[in-house]
Amino acid sequence: MTHKIPVGILGATGVVGQRFIQMLEHHPWFEVAWLAASDRSEGKTYGEAARWRLKTAVPAKVAAMKVSPATPDGAPKVIFAALDSSIAAELEPRFADAGCAVVSNSSALRMQQDVPLVIPEVNGGHVKLIEVQSWRKKSGGYVVTNPNCSAIGLVLALAPIHQRFELATVMAVTMQAVSGAGYPGVASLDILGNVIPFIKNEEEKMQEETQKLLGQVNGSKVIPADFRMSAQCNRVAVEDGHTESVSVALKKKAKPEEIIETWQSYRAEPQELKLPSAPELPVVYLEASDRPQPRFDVDMGAGMTTAVGRLRPCAVLDWKFTVLSHNTIRGAAGAALLNAELLKAKGYLG
Repeated sequence: MTHKIPVGILGATGVVGQRFIQMLEHHPWFEVAWLAASDRSEGKTYGEAARWRLKTAVPAKVAAMKVSPATPDGAPKVIFAALDSSIAAELEPRFADAGCAVVSNSSALRMQQDVPLVIPEVNGGHVKLIEVQSWRKKSGGYVVTNPNCSAIGLVLALAPIHQRFELATVMAVTMQAVSGAGYPGVASLDILGNVIPFIKNEEEKMQEETQKLLGQVNGSKVIPADFRMSAQCNRVAVEDGHTESVSVALKKKAKPEEIIETWQSYRAEPQELKLPSAPELPVVYLEASDRPQPRFDVDMGAGMTTAVGRLRPCAVLDWKFTVLSHNTIRGAAGAALLNAELLKAKGYLG
């Protein structure tokens, strides 16, 4: 592209906002032109306002930018939102109403009937729900969301086998990284040497979002997939990477080599379109008996690939396996960025 599309970031000082900035620094299509955060950051330079938590340096151009008020006035037409859900429920509709394309990482509007909840490799066609949104009809604006950080890796692993063998039952137990709680997140005395078997609303999100993602668009809404789904969620002392132990029952008989081949060969629209943030391999199966592990595998595909391993028979359902995905890249900023790239490729960003 000769001229990059200017984008804004709502919630720019948080961990996910920082990931957006990091991933957009050298993006071929988009460039950061506007930043907004809480009232206490307004008017400061980003370098002053943000406590940078990532391992790469804050881009100098962004560090010098002034943090704007979180209002649509003066904002670009493409907005990445990395907001707490209670704030997002108020602000995201306001920006969409003003004609902005809001690409959101928040849970606030994910389950609204006319809001697409999208993983481009799984259900990119759901973006057509944009056209029935009242904001779209009024101002041209709209909202598209990406899933919860624990649902996205799971669904990338489930989608290929659901398409071929059909899911009947899914049971998932998560071991979720502390970066998923934001900064400062979980107190060290709570998490070190410990497992916390509760993350507020996480299990409900996983169950509802998984079925919406694998469901079918019917007019102005999505009919959820009809398999049974149960999730149990735990916080563990890992920096980045959500690990999930998954058991599934299938409606069609499957051999282990068929399931592995289904994962390994899985490609979809982002790979065909060669979207800039799309991994070459959305899902990779690791043969080693003790993989995937966050320490070694979380950055596969620049953090955008879901790693799967340990496929074996399940004595209760049919099969069980382990899933790993990067929660702040594929599960958050990277997911929204790939959604925006899909929207651009489909003509929704002008």
